Amino acid sequence: MRVAPGGGTAVQDHEALAEIELCGELIIAASAAGEERLSLESIDLVLRVGEERAGDDSGTGAGPGAGAGAGAGR
Repeated sequence: MRVAPGGGTAVQDHEALAEIELCGELIIAASAAGEERLSLESIDLVLRVGEERAGDDSGTGAGPGAGAGAGAGR
């Protein structure tokens, strides 16, 4: 087994960090919600789904986070 050297060589996965941030935002929204589950509209608002699609220049709407939450226990 190899271990990365400890000399300050931090590796960042920006996609993973963005995903973790979105999960945190969902957890905060869910804990603040009065209902048992967040509605699909609330989830889309938290994940900024409409903003992602509007800002996607490719026209596919498949930017980071697109489709997130689909089929999540509903």
